[in-house]
Amino acid sequence: MEELKNPLLCDPAEGICAIPDSTTGTTVSVQTADKPIKVLYFTDPICSSCWGIEPQLRKLKLEYGNSVEIEYRMGGLLPDWSYNSGGISKPSDVAHHWDEVSVHYDMPIDGDVWLEDPLASSYPPSIAFKAAQMQDKAKAVLFLRELRELVFLKKKNIAKWENMALAARKVGLNVDQLKADVDGKAKTAFEDDLKLARSMGVRGFPTLFFANNQGNGEVVYGTKPYSFYEVAVLKLHGNATKKEYGKDPQSLFSVYRSLTAKEYGELSGTPRATAEAQLDELTAQGYLEKLTTKNGSIWTKK
Repeated sequence: MEELKNPLLCDPAEGICAIPDSTTGTTVSVQTADKPIKVLYFTDPICSSCWGIEPQLRKLKLEYGNSVEIEYRMGGLLPDWSYNSGGISKPSDVAHHWDEVSVHYDMPIDGDVWLEDPLASSYPPSIAFKAAQMQDKAKAVLFLRELRELVFLKKKNIAKWENMALAARKVGLNVDQLKADVDGKAKTAFEDDLKLARSMGVRGFPTLFFANNQGNGEVVYGTKPYSFYEVAVLKLHGNATKKEYGKDPQSLFSVYRSLTAKEYGELSGTPRATAEAQLDELTAQGYLEKLTTKNGSIWTKK
C-alpha cells in the first residue's frame, strides 16, 4: 500500500481509496445516539470504492436499520491536482483506472468523465453534501446517491454548481438554501469533518467506525463482503435482530428508486445473472427504466 500515494488510485483488492501521508487509528471514539449502534461512515462523493460499498450498505440499512444509525462524514479525497504519483498525475489518468475498478466491484462506472469534463477537486460536492445535511439528513443521503450516479454513470462534473443543483432538485432539497449554505456555514462543517477524520486516523475511504453505548467499537476499513459489516454489528449488539424485508422488485424499488444489478442481487438474494435478467424483464414490461454505460447498467423505477 505504501506506493498508493495518489488519492484517486484506489486499491480494489483492499477496497480502499487512500489519502496520502495518513495513518490508520486504532481507537474508536464515537458518540452513540438513540439506536444501540452508531456508525461513523467516512466517505467522499467521487470515491470509487465507496460506490463499490453501496450494495452492502443498502442491505445493512434494510436488515439492521432498527439497531444501527449511520452518520455520514466527508473525508476530502481530492483537494486538488497537486499529487503526482502512483501512475496518476492528471485527470485523464483516472479514466482507465475507474474502468478497472468498475469491473472489480461489478458496479457500473464510466471513467470517461475524466476525459470529457474532469473534476478539479472533490471538495465542492463534499461541501454541498454538508449543506444538504443541514436541511434534511435523509434527503442528504439521497443527494449523495444522486451525485454519485451523476459522476459514475452520467459522466457529469459534480464539482460544478449546475450539476449539484440538479441533484438537489431531484431529491427535494431547497436549492436556494443549499447555495447559501454552500457559500457559508457548510464550509465550516466540512472542515470539522476533515479534522475529525484526522483525529480518528482515517487514511482512506470507505472507513466505518461502529460503536455501542458501552463505549466498545469496531472498525471496518475498505469495501468488504457484507458479512464483515454484519459481524461488526453483532459483536457490539448481540441482541440485534435481522429484520425481514420484502425482496421482490416492487418492494425493493419502493425503498431504493435506483438499483444496479449487483445491488439488486445483493438485496434480493438473487444470483447475479438472474438479477440482470429479471431487471431487463421489468424494463420490457415498462416498470423500470434502464440506463446503460460502457461498464454496466442501472435501473430506475419509472
